[in-house]
Amino acid sequence: MRKHKAAQRIAIEEGSGNVYADVGARDPEAMLIKAQLVAKIDELIKQKGLTQTEAGELLSLPQPKVSGLLKGHFRGISERRLMDCLTRLGSDVQVVVKPAPRNRRQGKLSVLFA
Repeated sequence: MRKHKAAQRIAIEEGSGNVYADVGARDPEAMLIKAQLVAKIDELIKQKGLTQTEAGELLSLPQPKVSGLLKGHFRGISERRLMDCLTRLGSDVQVVVKPAPRNRRQGKLSVLFA
């Protein structure tokens, strides 16, 4: 005779849109921006068919640093450095500063890919 476990109910909580904030990471906004920039770097490396060694040479990073970066280990790398990587991979990067809407007291950072 087989015993069937009763179905357990799992609570589902809607995320904020920033996984780093949801898990309580330090400086979640910066981490999300970096993750988005790294995702684009990864996409461009794949589009160009580069190995990590070739990408490292192009980006002036050692291959182990490229490997770590693509695995999400980017806490010690600045947003500026990541934007430099994007330009080295043939992308234009623009920083646009504009007033925040009246319904928000503070501005926010976001990344848009064209």
